Amino acid sequence: MWISPAYAQAAGGQGGDFFVTLLPLILIFVVFWLLLIRPQQRKVKEHQQMIQNLKKGDMVVTGGGIVGKIVKVDAGDNLLLLEIAPNVQVRVVRHTVAELLTKPKPANQNRSQQQGDQAGSGGLLGKLFPRK
Repeated sequence: MWISPAYAQAAGGQGGDFFVTLLPLILIFVVFWLLLIRPQQRKVKEHQQMIQNLKKGDMVVTGGGIVGKIVKVDAGDNLLLLEIAPNVQVRVVRHTVAELLTKPKPANQNRSQQQGDQAGSGGLLGKLFPRK
């Protein structure tokens, strides 16, 4: 006979073939989760926290591109009052705020770090490898 017995045995179905078939699909799902789904969930969570922490005096950008300063925030209300020019105020829905322009300063930053940042940190290499 021209076919060896080893080839005839390999042609039979075994239980491990099902797992080997599903392995690429599982790997694709893991890569999608790590690269697409997880970062998007983190971004949505950060946006929700930013929306909840809006306060009077913050500079914001709305989804429509309007830049303004928050004049009034009601805790139970879903609307904000923005001043977009002197004596020009508009009401916007809280969830249309896309970006907070005034970032809060970190509380644990000491004075020497602030002075080092102002004096210059040596460009890109200084930022990558700071002096200690």
